[in-house]
Amino acid sequence: MPFRKLSLTLFLSVFFVPISYSQQKQLPYGDNASVGKYYNIRGIKLYTETYGSGKPLLMIHGNGDKMSAFKNNIPYFAKKYKVIAVDSRAHGKSTDAADSLSFEQMADDFAALLDAMHIESAYVIGWSDGGINALELAMRHPEKVIKLASTGANLWPDSTGLIPSLWKDMQKNYAAHKNEAWKTAKEKNDWKIFMLDYDQPHIKLTELHKIKCPSFIIGGDHDLIPVEHTVIIAQNIPKSYLWIVPNSGHPTLQEHADDFNKLVDDFFEKPFNKR
Repeated sequence: MPFRKLSLTLFLSVFFVPISYSQQKQLPYGDNASVGKYYNIRGIKLYTETYGSGKPLLMIHGNGDKMSAFKNNIPYFAKKYKVIAVDSRAHGKSTDAADSLSFEQMADDFAALLDAMHIESAYVIGWSDGGINALELAMRHPEKVIKLASTGANLWPDSTGLIPSLWKDMQKNYAAHKNEAWKTAKEKNDWKIFMLDYDQPHIKLTELHKIKCPSFIIGGDHDLIPVEHTVIIAQNIPKSYLWIVPNSGHPTLQEHADDFNKLVDDFFEKPFNKR
């Protein structure tokens, strides 16, 4: 089976949920020319769309996805925040011709993007790889993050940071395609994105101690990230709340959008009080 077909199947089963007819009537997030803008950032072009006004809120999507992942969240938060939706490096409309990716590299992109937008600091919501990026941004550029909400993040790539069945599938995918010569730019990019999660991240628990901003760590009770792993992340961030979402898979912010939006908004609005 060609890699691109296997990769697409994996990404659809892991990172996406079906879009209903009513959801299709929303704004075309990720393809809205009236608000879309490119920024030249660290040798690449990052594509952004901005909605609403108020305190800045950066939204970072997951692996193989794009900003439209937040279609159920942007309308809610845009009522009171300046929502900055962005296609990460090598995703969506954002360009990147390099051979590899790293979470540290991507976190530096987001810090540079905020600088280019003349934003000193922002609230951050990250999902999946975006949740990892949110943690990395807070560790590497603490002055840029007011508060963060990270859902579905992992710290390392193995069967303890990912559920064993997913990790086994990724190992099979790697073994089957590691020696292939990619014929198109898309095939090369798809493999690069796959390798990001196969090889990374490598975050030590002690590194999480560097995160000084209040952090809301979230995971589903049937997530692709083991619940125990999500708990460990929260336990090692000094100012953290933990929410394990009942009856939820990996896309907590899509499957339980109403609860997610309200609880994250409350977390952003209220002073942190460690219970």
